[in-house]
Amino acid sequence: MNGDELPFERGFEVYAKGTHKSEFDSNLLDSRSDPIWDAIREEAKLEAEKEPILSSFLYAGILAHDCLEQALGFVLANRLQNPTLLATQLLDIFYGVMMHDKDIQSSIRHDIQAFKDRDPACLSYSSAILHLKGYHALQAYRVAHKLWNEGRKLLALALQSRISEVFGIDIHPAARIGEGILLDHGTGVVIGETAVIGNGVSILHGVTLGGTGKETGDRHPKIGEGALLGACVTILGNISIGAGAMVAAGSLVLKDVPSHSVVAGNPAKLIRVMEEQDPSLAMKHDATKEFFRHVADGYKGPQSNGPSVSAGDTEKEHTNRTT
Repeated sequence: MNGDELPFERGFEVYAKGTHKSEFDSNLLDSRSDPIWDAIREEAKLEAEKEPILSSFLYAGILAHDCLEQALGFVLANRLQNPTLLATQLLDIFYGVMMHDKDIQSSIRHDIQAFKDRDPACLSYSSAILHLKGYHALQAYRVAHKLWNEGRKLLALALQSRISEVFGIDIHPAARIGEGILLDHGTGVVIGETAVIGNGVSILHGVTLGGTGKETGDRHPKIGEGALLGACVTILGNISIGAGAMVAAGSLVLKDVPSHSVVAGNPAKLIRVMEEQDPSLAMKHDATKEFFRHVADGYKGPQSNGPSVSAGDTEKEHTNRTT
């Protein structure tokens, strides 16, 4: 670490992909040992000194609270409130879930580390908790998911509706989503009721994990650990995207995708096998050149075995036809 680098700027290995729950529970749920919360508070203090006009905002959102759960609950309640669903009511809901659920406490920390590690626009941990709607929508979903599983389905759906209205991200509360997730930008993301997303997945804006019609039951995609879904990807039906797979931006996927492979196109086609084990960490989701090279290599035109035609020959033929 160089002399100008703050300790929390390097990230925390304990939150990296692969951390076991038992390891997390024993080391991190003790409020006296929470490096991410310590980093968030330190960042907020530094930002308040550099930008005094934001000092009240930073105090209300971060510095007035005793733990990450309280600060996050406050931010979410104020973002999602409306005239009939008051901030105080939402605060009670978020506190009631996040302060007592160790799985959610683990997930919100692994998620914020994912944003810090993989999103170059995420300047700090505090910027994620204060400003990034992908992170906000994901954590609000986690509370709605808990409520759904407790049988409080109407309240869970009310939260889903507000999340969609405020953040432009629609996640059904019954969907199952792992931890260490990045929703980069998040705008236009739709995740259906029976979708399943593994740990360490990165999802760009405009991604749809949808069904294929009016069928009921298990009808949405299953995304393996460490997969990367590029911008505006559409994946339809009860199909599997293998662990460590990469779906290139703009692709339409209607069939299973093997683990550690790259697919692209409409409909998506297999381009190559991945060398990277976790493309979600590398965040390289543009396979356009590879895709068109693949298409060009495999294409045989109707005159592929005949003589080549020059531009001059084409002009002469056109002249003969028009005279």
